[in-house]
Amino acid sequence: MLCAAIGLIFAFFLIAIVLRAPAGNERMRQISAAVQEGAKAYLNRQVVTISAIAVIIFILLFIFKDHLTAIGFIVGAFCSLSAGFIGMRVAVIANVRTTQAAATAGRTNALRMAFNGGAVTGLLVVGLALLAVSIFYTAANKMVGHDMAIRSLVGLALGASLISVFARLGGGIYTKAADVGADLVGKIEQGFEEDDPRNPATIADNVGDNVGDCAGMAADVFETYAVSLIGAILVGALTLVGNSAAIIYPFVLGGISVLGAICGVLFVNIANGKPAAVLMGGVLTSAIISAILFWPATHYLFPTGLTIAGATRTPTQLYFASVIGLVMTAVVVAITNYYTSMRYAPVQKIARASETGHATNIIAGLAVGQHATALPVGFIGIAILLSFHFAGLYGIAIAVMSMLSMAGIIISLDSFGPITDNAGGVAVMSNLPKEVRAVTDELDAVGNTMKAVTKGYAIASAGLAALVLFGSYVEELWAHNVAYAEFHFSLTEPKVIIGLFLGGLLPFIFTAFSMDAVGKAAGAVVREVRRQLKAKPGILTGQDTPDYATCVDIVTKAALREMIVPALLPLIFVVAVATIKPLGPVVLGGLLVGTIVTGLFVAIAMTSGGGAWDNAKKFIEEGNLGGKGSFAHAASITGDTVGDPYKDTAGPAINPMIKVVNIVAILIIPIFF
Repeated sequence: MLCAAIGLIFAFFLIAIVLRAPAGNERMRQISAAVQEGAKAYLNRQVVTISAIAVIIFILLFIFKDHLTAIGFIVGAFCSLSAGFIGMRVAVIANVRTTQAAATAGRTNALRMAFNGGAVTGLLVVGLALLAVSIFYTAANKMVGHDMAIRSLVGLALGASLISVFARLGGGIYTKAADVGADLVGKIEQGFEEDDPRNPATIADNVGDNVGDCAGMAADVFETYAVSLIGAILVGALTLVGNSAAIIYPFVLGGISVLGAICGVLFVNIANGKPAAVLMGGVLTSAIISAILFWPATHYLFPTGLTIAGATRTPTQLYFASVIGLVMTAVVVAITNYYTSMRYAPVQKIARASETGHATNIIAGLAVGQHATALPVGFIGIAILLSFHFAGLYGIAIAVMSMLSMAGIIISLDSFGPITDNAGGVAVMSNLPKEVRAVTDELDAVGNTMKAVTKGYAIASAGLAALVLFGSYVEELWAHNVAYAEFHFSLTEPKVIIGLFLGGLLPFIFTAFSMDAVGKAAGAVVREVRRQLKAKPGILTGQDTPDYATCVDIVTKAALREMIVPALLPLIFVVAVATIKPLGPVVLGGLLVGTIVTGLFVAIAMTSGGGAWDNAKKFIEEGNLGGKGSFAHAASITGDTVGDPYKDTAGPAINPMIKVVNIVAILIIPIFF
C-alpha cells in the first residue's frame, strides 16, 4: 500500500511539472482546448452509457452472488474508469506543451515532456490497481474472513475487465473511424498533409488519439494488472491453503516494481541520446531495480521455501519464476519492436511492396502480422514451461504478476505515442515552422513503435494471465462440486472439443463486429467531410473554417452505439454455455482454453501487422522509395487505413475480452453448477 501511495504521489508530482511548462501561443492553446473539449465530451457520454450497463450487472451480482462481490465490481469499474480519465486529461494537457518544447527547447526536452505526460498514466494505473486490490482485500478480510474476501476479489476483477472492454472498444472505434475517415478524404482525395487544418475530421482524429490510446489503453492495462494480481492471489489461496505468504507475495512484487518504474522515469529525465534508446534505457533500469529487490523480498517471505504438489520449492526457485516475468517483458518488447520499427526488415518489406501497388502492400502487411505471432507464442510457451518447473501453477502466476508489475514504465511508453502524435497535429494546425514538425514526426515514429510494443506486452501478459485464470476456474470447480473432483479436461472428451471450437470462434466474431463498427463510422465521417468541402469550397483555400464539431459528434455517437454488442459477446457466450444443460462446466472449460489460444494469435497478428503498416507509411514519408506524393506513398496510406482498426480497435480489445470470459466463468460456478 505504501509503495502504491508513493507511485500516486510521484504521478501528481509529474502532473505539476507538466502544468508548469509553457503551453505555447494563443493558436496552439485554442487547438489543444478543442481537442480537450472533444475528449472530455466523449468520455462523459461513455461513462453514462457504461454506467447504465454496470448498474444492471451490479444488481444481478447483488441478488444472485453476494453483496461483497457486487461492491467489488463497482470498485473495479470505478478505478478502471478513473485511471483512463485522469491519464487522458493529462495527455491532452501535455501535447501542446510537447509542441512548445519542440519549438523552443529541442528534441530532448520535447521527449521528456511527452514521456512525463505518459508516465502519469503509467504510475496511476499501477498505483490505483495495487491500492484498490490491497485495500479491498484487507477490508473484506476483516469483515467476512479470509475465504470470502478471496472470492469477492473476482467481482473487482470483473468490474475492471468489463469496463476495459467498453473503454478499449469505444475508444478504438472512435479513434480509428476518425483517423480512417480523415485519411481517405484528406490524404487520398484532396492530397492534404497529416493534420491539415482544412480537413474537417482533423480535430476528431486528434481527440481519438486520446480516448483510444490514452484512456482505452490505461483501462486495458489497469484491468490486466488487477486481474493478474487477483489471479495470483486466487491460485495461492486455492493451491497453497493456509499459506499467507503465498497471498502476500504478488502484492510485494507489484509494490517493488512501482519503485522500479519511478527509477525508470528518472532515468529518461536525465539521459541523453536517441529517443528510442533513451526510452528503452528507462525500461531496462526499471527491470534491473525490480530484479535486484525481488531477491531479498522472496527470501524474506519464504525463508524455508514452499511445498507445492508434495515437492519442496526453494526461495531461489520462486525468485527465478519472478525473474522469468521480467525477462518475458524484455523479450516481447524486443520482438514487437523488430516487427514494427522502421529500422528493421519487416516494415521496410511492406514499404517496398507499396512500389508495386495497393494490393501488394496489403498482402505484405497481412504476412508480416502473421509472421509476428511465431516468436512471442514460442517464448510464452517456454515461459510457461520454466515457471511451472520452478513452482507449478503458482510459479506461472508469479511470472505473470512479475511481468505485469512492469506496467508502470511500459504504459508510460504507450501514452508517449498519442502525446507526440497530437503534438505534431498542434504544430501543423498552428502553422509552426517545418523544423518543429520534423522533431514531432521523429518522436511520433518512435511513439508509434512504442504503442505497438506495449500492445504486444499487454496481449502476451493477457495470454499468461488467462492461463492462470483457467487454472483458478478448474480449482474452483473442483472445490465447489465433488462430482467434478476427479474430472480432468481430457481431449478425448467430446464436450471439451466442442468448448474449444466455441471458444476459438469467439475472438473471430468479436473482431468482426469491431472491424464492422470502424468501417461504418469511418464511412459516415467520409460522407460528412465530402459534404462540407462541397458546401463550402472556401475551406480548401482557407477562407472558410471547417465544422470540426459535427465530425466529433458523428464519431462519438457511432462509437458509443457500435461498442455495445461486441462488448457483451463474451458475457453472452459464457452464460449461454453455462445455462444449456447438455453443455455445462466441461464445455465451458474448453471454451476458456479455445478463447485464449485463438485470441492470442489473432491479437498479436492484428497489432503487429497494423503497427508495421503505419510505420511503412512513415518510412516512405521520410523520403524513401519516392517520398510523399509518390505512387508508393498512396499505396502505403491504403495499408495504414486497413491497419488502423487492426492495431487500435479489434486487436487490443481481444486482451480484456479474454479475461472477461475467464472471470465470468469463475464467478458463475456457484450460481449454475
